[in-house]
Amino acid sequence: MTDTIISNAIDICVCTFRRPALAQTLRSLAGLKLPESYKVRIIIADNDDGPTARDLVIGMMDELRLPVHYLHAPARNISLARNACLDASYARFVAFIDDDETATEEWLLRLVKAAEGSRADVVLGPVRAGYGVDAPEWMRRGDFHSTFPVCAGGEIRTGYTCNVLMRMDAKAIRGRRFRLDRGQTGGEDTAFFDEVYRAGGRIVYAPDAWTDEIVPKDRATFGWLLRRRYRVGQTHGRLLADHKSGLGFAAALALVAAKIAYCAGCTLLTAPWTMSRNRNILRGAMHAGALSGLLGGNELRQYGIQTAGEGHGHAT
Repeated sequence: MTDTIISNAIDICVCTFRRPALAQTLRSLAGLKLPESYKVRIIIADNDDGPTARDLVIGMMDELRLPVHYLHAPARNISLARNACLDASYARFVAFIDDDETATEEWLLRLVKAAEGSRADVVLGPVRAGYGVDAPEWMRRGDFHSTFPVCAGGEIRTGYTCNVLMRMDAKAIRGRRFRLDRGQTGGEDTAFFDEVYRAGGRIVYAPDAWTDEIVPKDRATFGWLLRRRYRVGQTHGRLLADHKSGLGFAAALALVAAKIAYCAGCTLLTAPWTMSRNRNILRGAMHAGALSGLLGGNELRQYGIQTAGEGHGHAT
């Protein structure tokens, strides 16, 4: 980001990796209702080895009514791509949306309204999952892929980049960047917003600022959910380990172990009911991941290993 922040500017950032669905994302951004008195721009950071998204972006320029700034940010490291967006931005507000999502018409209006009304540093919106006909019934009923913030003690203490607006002149955010060492494991956004919160930043929720995401067939499986929940737990475990020592660390270990045991018991009790049983297994997997993170276990790698046609997605 430049030293001078333009107060009436908003940059919408999209990090992408070999994902043709980027076209639908950009069309949804072109259809946004825009906040009055703000200048809005789109920044696209292409994280592939070569500039594979450039032709798609150039080919769409005529139908996108917003200025577009394309960046080639190679490394197959999502943190590098996110940081490239921040480095290229001069706006007071920066929003992130994933390259497999579409924004609802009033998405940006509602994020900005929440930011201006609350004076918060970060505003999170929900991501609504859409399932195909091949998705299991228990998964559709349980809505296991939608994304919402988690409250602890009445506060939101971390966040995500799949639907967020950040106030870049906030003390807790200005100059902050995503950790490169988490750019392939995932959880870089969880760590970023954890740092923002610990620096005194305030995070709020705009429940009406929806984005939509179609869940692809390869993610509509119990195995994918199990790996994702375990990896999310690993991130939280690592963050706990960074801030706990001595008796605090021992207490965190005991609490995580108790949660694993509780989830195991709940799994047995709900065994006849597929949706409830699977929800308890997934909760247990997340806590098992947290235990792994606390103990320094190797984290599952999320980024940089995709084949053509796949993209970054997001951690939930």
